Amino acid sequence: MVETDDQAETDRLWTALTTNGGEESHCGWLKDRYGVSWQVFPRRLTELTLHADRSVSAKAFAAMMKQKKIEIADIEAAVRA
Repeated sequence: MVETDDQAETDRLWTALTTNGGEESHCGWLKDRYGVSWQVFPRRLTELTLHADRSVSAKAFAAMMKQKKIEIADIEAAVRA
């Protein structure tokens, strides 16, 4: 598992690990070209999915479940909805 500081770092690592034969999966998971599994996710996702307000946590988790690469802006938008 790789916890990133922001979306830019998430994007950079995701691209590096899926290039040249890597495979995207769900919820931030992928396999690199050697078949090694990784989960790449921003710290903000952890903050939202472990939030003390259960409705925030549930919305964040539900939004994450619809994604392959974690897009934190989309998750934050789902939490605000």
